[in-house]
Amino acid sequence: MPNALAHEKSPYLLQHADNPVQWLPWNEAAIAKARAEQKPIFLSIGYSTCHWCHVMAHESFESDEVAELLNAHFVPIKVDREERPDVDKVYMSYVQAMTGHGGWPLSAWLTPDLKPFYGGTYFPPEDRHGRPGFSTLLRAIANSWEKERDKLVAEGERAISAMREHFVEARAVSAEAAEESALHEAAGEAFEKGFQYFFEAFDPDHAGFGSAPKFPRASNLAFLFRAAALQGVKSEAGAEAIKLASLTLQAMARGGIHDHVGGGFHRYSVDAGWFVPHFEKMLYDQAQIAVNCLEAKQATGDERFAWLARDILGYVERDLMSPEGGFYSAEDADSADPADPKHKKEGAFYVWAQPELAAIVGEDAPMFCTHFGIATEGNVPSELDPHGELAGKNILHQRRGILDTARTVGLSPQEASDRILAGLEKLRAAREQRPRPHRDDKIIAAWNGLMISAFAKAHQVLGLSATGPDSSRFLERATRAAEFLKQELYDDRTGILYRNWRQGRGSAGAFAEDYACVIQGALDLYEAGFEIRWLRWAEQLQAKMNELFWDETNGGYFNSGVSDPHIVLRLKEDYDGAEPAAGSVAAGNLLRFAAIFEQGTPGDKGLAKLSYRGRALRCLASAASVWRKMPQAMPQMLCALELALEPPRHVVIAGDPTKDDFRALAAVLHETLGPRRTLLAADGGEGQTWLASRAPWLRDMQPGEGGARAYVCEEFACRVPAESPEALRAELAGGGR
Repeated sequence: MPNALAHEKSPYLLQHADNPVQWLPWNEAAIAKARAEQKPIFLSIGYSTCHWCHVMAHESFESDEVAELLNAHFVPIKVDREERPDVDKVYMSYVQAMTGHGGWPLSAWLTPDLKPFYGGTYFPPEDRHGRPGFSTLLRAIANSWEKERDKLVAEGERAISAMREHFVEARAVSAEAAEESALHEAAGEAFEKGFQYFFEAFDPDHAGFGSAPKFPRASNLAFLFRAAALQGVKSEAGAEAIKLASLTLQAMARGGIHDHVGGGFHRYSVDAGWFVPHFEKMLYDQAQIAVNCLEAKQATGDERFAWLARDILGYVERDLMSPEGGFYSAEDADSADPADPKHKKEGAFYVWAQPELAAIVGEDAPMFCTHFGIATEGNVPSELDPHGELAGKNILHQRRGILDTARTVGLSPQEASDRILAGLEKLRAAREQRPRPHRDDKIIAAWNGLMISAFAKAHQVLGLSATGPDSSRFLERATRAAEFLKQELYDDRTGILYRNWRQGRGSAGAFAEDYACVIQGALDLYEAGFEIRWLRWAEQLQAKMNELFWDETNGGYFNSGVSDPHIVLRLKEDYDGAEPAAGSVAAGNLLRFAAIFEQGTPGDKGLAKLSYRGRALRCLASAASVWRKMPQAMPQMLCALELALEPPRHVVIAGDPTKDDFRALAAVLHETLGPRRTLLAADGGEGQTWLASRAPWLRDMQPGEGGARAYVCEEFACRVPAESPEALRAELAGGGR
């Protein structure tokens, strides 16, 4: 008999609907049951493409013995962390504080009042190496609840008090901390410390930062590119920052973490050399790495980065885009073994036996195998494959450059490249016949916001200067996704955004990260296509985000809204990890609004505390205890700091955004990496009218007699407008670019 999860829409919850464990979803009924029966809650949090979640499910949650223990002594509750990041944040923070590490599956035991008294991540089914197995642990906790309940309840109270003191009270912010002068001094030091950290942590052998496992943490590279722009790309520090970031992207592109056959990037590599990946693919990684690649193209002029961005976006279009235009969440690491379809293995969809690969590629197989390091016995060392799932298999990773490969086989570089690409296409066609990994087809607001930003940036860097389909393709993808979110996840009547969509809108309202990332996406979409509807929607969303999540006492944004009685502690994200913290993105958004709607300079005292700029400064100050001590923890916040402390810069293009003359001017703005500028269109129509009602200085800007022209402005003082791409390049160069 299916349990209560059978009525849910979450792919993760549905994966557990046939467990003998009588799971309940996180809701009032489940919590009321725990209180009525005075049983502890066993809370299990994961997501549908999580490898170790699958392992624990198979070992423990499909076990009748474990189910009997859980059903008899606990109220077992399942949570999809992607649907409820607010719940995950509270109990992950507890587990990290208790154990020193975190991860999924997250396992936590709570009192009926939702206060945690014990927790961890994955637990093996049986006792191992002196550590209790899951069944042993369940029996011990059930016994303690029966005989020493007061101690467990007291531990829950202590845990919440300690978390409140650490995450809330210890991070109270004084009014002086948000002053321009205080932030300016602290920011300079943080930028210097942050750059020094990444310089020293850089792996000279394999690129990236630190040792194994290696994660493609995109905000690290975003910070380095902003540091380069701030210092000047030709300065010694700027050139070094670009080198660290671009070498990392190149190493990732060569490695097994890059899906050479199907495009895009896997979640992380288990080794320091980017070789053996954890094969899961996440939408948020694709979005942020694509932006990294586009900025690398701007910084270096190297077309390989443009190719890599297209590789990522092509994968997303083909495999993660819904018919309605939204983007799905992820693809699993595990899939059925083609040789044994009843059993799933990690990476089974992606790896190759040498004879199979050679037969598919054909006569170019020797060159292909040399280029990608393919071996007859397999190329994965046993120490990187502890479970033996990759024995005899090969992961494609580029062992040689194309010039070296071409020289070895006596071909021109172009001929060798064409043949390798043809071989990859053959492999992709063959791979499509294999059992595919599970795809989590939830459409999550925050991650779609990040993807909208990526496609908007691709239009700016690649599309505006292109002809044919690419001239509009990326902008169309971003626009369709934004239209989907506005239609399906936004309530026009209340102004509320919702978290996710799958077979209809989910019940959970959006969280701070959703608002922040969708607002960013809408701002980026406006600056790519100049449709005023996206700027107006972004402002509406910002007003609602302020209403629901703003911390009136200390500034910044709580993850969860004020109205949820089942969140025992409202927390703020203070780490830019795989996804940027809501506050980091929000601070940047607020400063972008300020540059459009608040005509003033950073030193103006007249800007109200809760103006856009005032809110942004308080948001930055609210996280200062983290980024001042460990700037590497919040590289995305440092990017917002740069925006706060630089003078406001604008480029206003007067003309029709759909015309070639307008597009030619806009393309110039994205040719190279430089200071960030607010981009606006004086379109002579609805957009300019609305903008001028808020920013009167835009009212009189007009195209020239020969067509579109661009006004380059700094601190709201505009120079003589440029009426050609050449003139605009000269103006930008004269403005300190």
